[in-house]
Order: sequence, then structure tokens, then C-alpha cells
Amino acid sequence: MADYIFIRKSRNIVSSFLHVILNLLLAVASIGATLITGNCIIGLVLVVISKWRIFAVNHRYWLLNIRSSLVDFIVGVSFVLLAYAAGTTLLPVHIALMIAYAVWLIFIKPRSSLNSNILQSVIAVLLGTTAASIFAAITDSAILVIAGFLIGYAASNHVLVQNGDHDAAFISLVCGLVFAEVSWLSYSWLIIYTIGSTGICLSQLSLVLSVLTYAYLQIHVELDKHGNKLKFANVALPVLFSLLVIIVLIIGFSQPRFNIH
Repeated sequence: MADYIFIRKSRNIVSSFLHVILNLLLAVASIGATLITGNCIIGLVLVVISKWRIFAVNHRYWLLNIRSSLVDFIVGVSFVLLAYAAGTTLLPVHIALMIAYAVWLIFIKPRSSLNSNILQSVIAVLLGTTAASIFAAITDSAILVIAGFLIGYAASNHVLVQNGDHDAAFISLVCGLVFAEVSWLSYSWLIIYTIGSTGICLSQLSLVLSVLTYAYLQIHVELDKHGNKLKFANVALPVLFSLLVIIVLIIGFSQPRFNIH
């Protein structure tokens, strides 16, 4: 019996070690290939291949698996697209993206608590909307609107399904439509904030939608926890924080020199 327990623990250790190594390789390879080739195709293919488990079951479960993996897929694609947008010259942003993607894959993504799910959704909104804003600025507003809908739907569905909400699909569709509408309204005034010459950037839209997502999810959790009865005192902190961030961004950081149009 003792030998069996030892063997099982050894296998778990080896499995965990391989999991870490493979995720590190995915983070480095997807960003590195994008940097070296100046093309995002290889990086995107690696992200898609990493989701092979979606299709490793009966086809009846494919749609369900795709929906449950949307947040992770959005984050992975966003990392690759942000690396592509940063160009083929090695910048601090490329290193930051590799490290951040590895942290996501190894430490953040595997967690399944409610707070972890909320964090995962907010990260997907932050990165996904930033990537969409950058590429929409050089293409068409449809890119931003479609991406906004998918990101809003995925962020909401990720938390609501895990929380056992029976109306998750409908509420998430509404959230996606709200994201799409806000994205369309924001298209004519897309603002990007950059950090010096590091290449690191965030869009104003992504920051606004991220804090709104955080407030919305916190409110929904409180409603679900107390039988659809809401006490403002229970959500005052996230709501006031979100409003403060949005007001500061709009009033203090909306100068035309940041506008990418």
C-alpha cells in the first residue's frame, strides 16, 4: 500500500512538472515565433493546438467545451496579437507578454474559485479589448464590435456558469450585446495608453470595460447570494471604485494626443 501511494505521488509530481514545462514552452514559443517571423499565424496555431482537449470528446460536447474555454482562448489569442502588434524588434513588452502568458497558464487559469473566475474574466476583457482596439484602428469597426460581443459574452458566461446560474446563456448574450454597443460607440475615439518605449500598451476602452465587468460580476454574485435582493453596502466598494476609475480616465486621460485615429 505504501509503495502504491509513493508511486501515485511520484506520478503526480512528474505530471505537474510536465504541465509546467509544456505551458512555459507554449508561452515562449507562441510569443517568440510571432516576434521572430513577424507573423502571428504560428503563434495563433499553437494557441489553437493547445486547446485540443475541446475536441477530444464526443462531438455533442464540442460547443459546450468551446464556450467554457472561450476566456482562455481569448487570453491566448490576445497575447499573440499584442506581440505581433509590438513588431519584430525585441522590446520589454515581448518579455512581459511571455512571462504574463506563462503566469496565466500555470497559476491563474487552473484556479476554479469564484474570485479566480472573476479575475480570469476581467483579464480576458482587459487583454482582449486592448488587442481588438489596436487592430480595429487599422481595419474596421466591425472587428471591434464582433470582438466586443464575444469578449462580453465569454467573460459573463465564464463566471455565471461556474456559479450555477440557470439564466447564464441569456444574461451573457445581453452582456455581449452591451459590450458590442459600447465598443461601437467608442470606435471613433479609441485611445491607447503606452508606457514609455517599452511597447506595453492598454486601451481606454479595455480599462473601462474591465472595471465595469468587475462591478457587474460582483453585483450579480451578491444578487445570487441573497436571493436577488441587493444591499448597496455589499457592492459599494466595487461600484464606487469602477465609477472613480472611469471618471478619472475620461476627464484626466482623454487628451487627443493619445487618440490612435
